[in-house]
Amino acid sequence: MDFALSPKAEELQGKLLTFMDAHVYPAESVYKEQMAGSGEPSFHPPIVEELKAEARALGLWNLFLPNAEWGAGVSVLDYAPLAEITGRSPNLAPEALNCAAPDTGNMEILEMFGTDEQKDMWLRPLLDAEIRSAFSMTEPDVGSSDAQNIRTQIQPDGDSYVISGRKWWSSGAFSSRCKFSIVMGVTNPEAGPYNRQSMIIVPFDTPGVEIERDLTVLGYQDRGGHPVIHFNDVRVPKGNLLGTEGGGFGIAQARLGPGRIHHCMRAIGMAERAFDMMCSRVKGKETFGVPIADHGVVRDWIAEARIAIEQARLLTLKTAWLIDTVGVKGARIEISAIKVAVPRMAVKVVDQAIQAFGAGGLSGDFPLAGFYAHLRTLMIADGPDEVHKRTLARRELARYEADFVPAPYEF
Repeated sequence: MDFALSPKAEELQGKLLTFMDAHVYPAESVYKEQMAGSGEPSFHPPIVEELKAEARALGLWNLFLPNAEWGAGVSVLDYAPLAEITGRSPNLAPEALNCAAPDTGNMEILEMFGTDEQKDMWLRPLLDAEIRSAFSMTEPDVGSSDAQNIRTQIQPDGDSYVISGRKWWSSGAFSSRCKFSIVMGVTNPEAGPYNRQSMIIVPFDTPGVEIERDLTVLGYQDRGGHPVIHFNDVRVPKGNLLGTEGGGFGIAQARLGPGRIHHCMRAIGMAERAFDMMCSRVKGKETFGVPIADHGVVRDWIAEARIAIEQARLLTLKTAWLIDTVGVKGARIEISAIKVAVPRMAVKVVDQAIQAFGAGGLSGDFPLAGFYAHLRTLMIADGPDEVHKRTLARRELARYEADFVPAPYEF
């Protein structure tokens, strides 16, 4: 395995680090003021558009897409350190580079599975950041960690499909800039468990789409929201079907694999920033007549945090390398592993940083509490830890079966 960056990625990394120092970090206070002044949780602050214009002029745009026709043309391995850098300022940097979820995942599956018409209508505006999008998979009335439980119906009717059901945690859908959602539902309940679901594009201006209410995350009102949406006999053309009828489960796996690793890359960036803040804080404050950094327990936190961050980063880089060399399916075990390991690590590092800051760490004066709330969701979002560990355990136990055939990359 070779984790060295390509020359192109090195160039992008240099530009991105400069962009963060010169533009993103100084903009954080501006962003906070503009959001507070608006009084609207879904307000789109002007500073975001200013950052997007600057990033695009520098070529820091759509870095997540390996396909050079649509994106930056860098590998997943090359994207890892870039995404990590954006994770240090999660409210601004990913969107400034047009690399924010859930748009990234939607752009990936539109690029892979969309028709030419779908790409013209939905992918190109997303690539240009003219609009935003949502992804509606999770449902309030079922255990959505098992996709076989999905109840939303996508029924064919002439040259249309009619969608009926309720979704929640459709991130971003509360924003007026969000123009459509990719909805997962059942097209054929009699088919096998992995051939029942399909995905379909539903524009939000379609009659019958009702955003019922928004949801908070550990008390935080995220910009764009995570609303509950009622699809009340929503009729869309059959041309809005993404891929083939019954292919929704496969599309979900193609979407969620890269999405999971992107979350992990950004989470490492949050952990690194929290680590920096913790070290600076304990070096600059005193308790009981000595710098906080001189207390043995604090030095233990710092050592353990550095070890944990490096372990998580190396596993994430290995996973990115596997996606590049054997594909998402070939890297599925490692994707599950990082999806458990990285948020767990990042939550612990941020928690220790909060402890080092004392009561200030719980306040909105510093980004740590927001980091914690965001990172804690990653133990549930895109599959809870228990489901990923189930996958890992099943694979490990299979190694002890007589007919087990190891994957080509095992060593």
